[in-house]
Amino acid sequence: MKGRVLRFVAPRRVASSVVDVGPPGDGELLVRTHWSGISGGTELLAYRGELDAASARDETIASLSGRFEYPFAFGYSCVGEVLTSYVDDVPEGATVFAFHPHQDLFTVPGSDAIIIDKIEGRLATLFPLVETALQVALDAGPRLEELVVVMGLGPVGILTAALLDRAGAEVVGVDPRSDRRETAVLFGVPAVDVSEIGAVVEEVTGGAGVPLVVDAAGYPPALAHALELLCHEGEVLVCSWYGTKDVSLPLGREFHRRRLQIRSTQVSTVPAHLAERWDVRRRRRVATTLLGELPLKLLATHEVAFDQAAEAYEALDREDAGLMHVELRY
Repeated sequence: MKGRVLRFVAPRRVASSVVDVGPPGDGELLVRTHWSGISGGTELLAYRGELDAASARDETIASLSGRFEYPFAFGYSCVGEVLTSYVDDVPEGATVFAFHPHQDLFTVPGSDAIIIDKIEGRLATLFPLVETALQVALDAGPRLEELVVVMGLGPVGILTAALLDRAGAEVVGVDPRSDRRETAVLFGVPAVDVSEIGAVVEEVTGGAGVPLVVDAAGYPPALAHALELLCHEGEVLVCSWYGTKDVSLPLGREFHRRRLQIRSTQVSTVPAHLAERWDVRRRRRVATTLLGELPLKLLATHEVAFDQAAEAYEALDREDAGLMHVELRY
């Protein structure tokens, strides 16, 4: 069998090519793609050439073995129909989400696929972003009635803010783009411009600062700004992957005397301190439920034909106004 796959062939260049598709074996599925989602985080770094070529793409996903060496296929958000199944609990004809690069026909291990019931296909492409936001919220820990600042209101930032709000935190989102602030407000997340957040924190906390800032901006100066907003022993939780970008931080007197902390969060693994209560299976089950509960149509703003994928990446790279998440249509 033959399929078409989208490959990153050089910085800011993508092209489709024909690829052999092997028949599924025991524990595998053959899937015909209807939609795939483009990540505005890691995937945009890959498009821009801002990832270390020697880095592994993702050791936890079977279809993403190898490194970021051109040409390479990337992406991890396909939704389609199961044509052939050798997985006991996934019937043929089912609609599934699968962690796989952008490709119109592919074979995937059943462990990398999730049945999606009663969820519109293009909205289901947001699954990995919902799962990421869920992990960020879990890593943030209990924040009942505490002020939390989320910097960066792309899809992951808005989803994270919404989940922290559901858990009882008093959340304020921050972004320099008015269109993203407007989307956040429609999502139920109060949002202010970068220039306003210092005054908001000053007023709400009486000058004490906030215990937690979540960095979802992907913009190095935002991380330095986050440190300024913290209270004594406050923490910045970094879900941005900066790739090869240089990040300069003020780690002098204030950082040390106030015992500030910087901690990473990411979705490939579950941290040890949560392992007794959470595993990947439970997290994916909860994320699937959230797909039907969150107003994801506010984020699924642009659909583009697979053959026009290059235009979609260009629009993301330009940061076109109103663009939150792009779904490729097959």
